Order: sequence, then structure tokens, then C-alpha cells
Amino acid sequence: MQFLTVPEELAGQRIDNFLQARLKGVPRSRIYRILRKGEVRVNKGRVKAEYRLQAGDVVRVPPVRTAAQAPAPVAGDQLRRLVEQSILYDADGLLVIDKPAGLAVHGGSGVRLGLIEILRQMFPQSPFMELVHRLDRDTSGAIMVARKRSVLLHAQTELRAGRVGKSYLALAAGKWPRGRRLVEAPLRKNTLKSGERMVSVDPSGKDSETRFQVLERFRGATLVSAEPVTGRTHQIRVHAQFVGCPLAGDAKYAPDEVNCAFREQGLKRLFLHSARVSCSLPGGEKVSIEAALPEELESVLAALRESGGL
Repeated sequence: MQFLTVPEELAGQRIDNFLQARLKGVPRSRIYRILRKGEVRVNKGRVKAEYRLQAGDVVRVPPVRTAAQAPAPVAGDQLRRLVEQSILYDADGLLVIDKPAGLAVHGGSGVRLGLIEILRQMFPQSPFMELVHRLDRDTSGAIMVARKRSVLLHAQTELRAGRVGKSYLALAAGKWPRGRRLVEAPLRKNTLKSGERMVSVDPSGKDSETRFQVLERFRGATLVSAEPVTGRTHQIRVHAQFVGCPLAGDAKYAPDEVNCAFREQGLKRLFLHSARVSCSLPGGEKVSIEAALPEELESVLAALRESGGL
């Protein structure tokens, strides 16, 4: 039997979600069952699944058997150091990480360990650690993580209102159309038989909007900044493909011959980088954090400038 005192950071969280985070591997149906039977008590009393915890509540959690599971993966010292060195901001309940390309933001779909799991292992004293938004695994750069529930709820409200700024740097194949600063094209997610997730422009999809600005032109390529107004899966990548300029190194949405040409310039990954995030904190303070373009992408631009293009 466990007796857990609810910290201030978790005030307002539903009891079912609180238990789900602590009873790893236990089906949600089982959690609802132990709540209905009164096996879980808050301040010695029964509660329903929708009960919202208060700071200082004492939760009695009964022992619950789970199916045999493989041990949870543990981040090695090298991976922890990489993430620690990538911290750009850590104050007022907000973390901003300069996520390396190739690191998933969370485990699942064949990925055993993601950024959020690594952070929870690095900061075991933090009772709350949740992603504010997401980045594709192959995308590098600034990503926000909340260390307080109040920060997460505030950030989610700001995201829905379009008051969170996100700016990306991307290298697009071909000549970006002059005057094309806004792409409005509905996006729909599809899952192939192989299980691979793809996104396409489809009239039946969700409204999606991205603002683009040309920063530098090369022969056969264009460096652009991209600011997603909406936050759909693969939005920047698919909108760039939609205007005929898929992103360099994009194995999903760019033709093989395009990616082959960029590999000859030294590009070994998707050229998409979260360069800046900005938001307000619950107290009203404004925060704007920048993540420098990684050296492996800077070197590709240097090669293009030296050669004049592809």
C-alpha cells in the first residue's frame, strides 16, 4: 500500500490520470475498477474518477498486479549528458531543450526511450514533467517542456489561442515561388498497411496554415523560415511539398533523386530546425528562446554558398 501526498504542481489533475502515471502498465479499465470499488482513497474517503486533486491530498494507492513486463529502459550517461548540454532554459516551471535530430520526443511505436522519459529520469525530484508541444523525431531544435501543471495548462491555452510563437529554418528543394508567403491547405493523416504514418493535402482534412519567408536562394534550393499557425502532424513538410518544394533530406515527402543531390552536399538528415519558441508564463512574463542551427546543417549551407547550389 502506498500513501502519496499531492504536491502543488499536480493540483487540479484528475485522480484517474494521476494513477495512470504511477501504475505503469496497468490497463485504464483496471484503474477505473479500483476507483469504483473504493480501493483508492483520497484523505481516507472514496472519490470518483473525475475527482480533481488538491495540493496536500493524501492518496492511498493499493498494490496492483501487472502483467510481466520488460524492465523500463534507462538512459545511459552519454545520452543524459547530451540532453543536459541541450538545455536552453530552465526557470519558472518551463524547460526549453535544443532537441538533437534523431531523438524522439517520447517512447512508443518501436521507440523505447524518448526525450520526456530521459528528462523524468534526470529530474526524479520533479513530480511533473510533460511536453508542451512536439517535434518530429528527425527535426532538431527548441521544444518546450512544462515542469508545473499550471505552466502546461497556461501554455495549452496560449497554443489554442495562437499566442505561442514557433519559427523553423528549413531548406527547400527547388525555387520557392516568389510571393508565396502563406500556404493554406487542409491536411489529413493516413496510416499505410506497413504502419507508417503519412500526411497528405486533402479537402476532407483539418484546416492548416503555415507562413513562409525566403531567407536565401541557391541554385536548386531555397532557405526559408516557416511559422506554423496551426500545429498539424508534418505540417511544414507537407505544405512545402504542396508548393513543389519538398524539404531537403525528407525521406517521406521528397523524391529519392532530390535527397541524393543534397547528400552530395553533405546533408545526412532532414533539414528542418526549430529555431525559436516564444510564449508567456502564467505570471505574464514573456519568454523567447533561440536554438542555433546545428553545425551539420550550417556546413550544408556553406557548401551550397561555395558551389553556388546543387
